Amino acid sequence: MSDDEVPTGPASEGAEPEVQHDESGLDLARSIARGLAGKTGALRRKGRRPPPVLPRASSAHPDDRDPQTLDATLGRFVTEQGWQTEVRVHGVFTRWPAIVGAEVAAHVSPESYADGRLVVRTDSTAWATQMKLLAANVVRRLNDELGDGTIEVIDVLGPHVPKWTSGRFRVKGRGPRDTYG
Repeated sequence: MSDDEVPTGPASEGAEPEVQHDESGLDLARSIARGLAGKTGALRRKGRRPPPVLPRASSAHPDDRDPQTLDATLGRFVTEQGWQTEVRVHGVFTRWPAIVGAEVAAHVSPESYADGRLVVRTDSTAWATQMKLLAANVVRRLNDELGDGTIEVIDVLGPHVPKWTSGRFRVKGRGPRDTYG
């Protein structure tokens, strides 16, 4: 039996046949083409209009072929890829000032998230020390937002500083240390 045939038998006699859908939508095109093939030429010669062809695959209920919203499509894609946690964590990056407070957010910014580790960058070594002291509270707040166990550790990085190991102004010995904050 081909995909286009509808099964018939004692159970289906007197009842409306069950329509089988092809996921690619080709069954609709085939049924329309079959309905129009050979009939239109003979009917047009007689001056009559061909009878309307009713597609076999139409339905009153929504299915995957109907237009979908972008939100539903992206949500399904994120779920299929297993990116729910990463998307939620990066959503927290946009709400960072509301979670940690405006003063902390002015000096500390999140950089990356991987395997339960959140990496934050501070603009001075003093704020790096302060953030290490606040890390437990921030982990608790983030896990309240994201779900228990999402963030396990916060790695605190200090400011980006120039390297003094080469160039014209190279200092021999210990050189400058904590001069950035």
